[in-house]
Amino acid sequence: MLFLRLLPHPRPRSPLDTVARVGAHRLASVNDASALPEQKRKRLIYPFSGLEPHLDRSVDRTPFQLFHPCMEDLTEAEKLFRSSARHKIDYHTSAERMDHAPQLKQPEVCFIGRSNVGKSSLIKAVFSLSPEVEVRVSKKPGHTKKMNFFRVGQAFTLVDMPGYGHRAPRDFVDMVEPYLAERRNLVRMFLLVDGSVGLQKADLVAIEMCEEMRCPYVIVLTKVDKCGTGTLLMNLLNVKDVIQTQTSSCFPQPFLISSLYFWGIYVLRCFIAHVTGSMKLKNTSRS
Repeated sequence: MLFLRLLPHPRPRSPLDTVARVGAHRLASVNDASALPEQKRKRLIYPFSGLEPHLDRSVDRTPFQLFHPCMEDLTEAEKLFRSSARHKIDYHTSAERMDHAPQLKQPEVCFIGRSNVGKSSLIKAVFSLSPEVEVRVSKKPGHTKKMNFFRVGQAFTLVDMPGYGHRAPRDFVDMVEPYLAERRNLVRMFLLVDGSVGLQKADLVAIEMCEEMRCPYVIVLTKVDKCGTGTLLMNLLNVKDVIQTQTSSCFPQPFLISSLYFWGIYVLRCFIAHVTGSMKLKNTSRS
């Protein structure tokens, strides 16, 4: 049962505003957020803080705050996402099948989700500190048809997987399942779910697949700026219940993300840096 205490709140500004897209890139670094008012800065960095006042006191907040890095950790993690001569971040290659995938030794993370979940936009936001990294974003769902590999120096590799569901590649299963089963350097899968509509049937199938393969994964709710607080809370609590009752390989905390307004991007970068072994946190977290 969901326990919500809805308070009056302003609805989010229209995500169709072109100026907002430009402004989002001005917040590519956590240091850029320092000039914002405290409440806006806190919601930008830790999006759950904007939802917490609307939750009934009986709801346990712990599952939403397990990974809560400090500002020092967030700043340190950003260094990995800044390309330089000695630490080059770039698109490496693409593969249609597992036997075409590059043999890389560094830790790997992959992003997967339903078509039109905002996967490419999220990856572009993650790499926004290195704008020269080419991440193709399309308004048409199902744009990604191959596994796209991005190398982050010698630290780790990020893989953009094809979307499932609507307009998924015909050989989606033959492409993805062998990768998840055989990729020995895969340390975490990021399963993207549209936060404005919640878990769909295809998402539940993807969760079942991850559980069968015992693949460590984390659920990321995207597009959290595209719905009201009540809808987002119900979708978030439903995801939490599914994680608690139907999974054993999923990280207990779902992450809240808006690629448009950069909500949650800094924490997600830090989590990626942490699970790939690229940095040690100053404070303890369960991951």
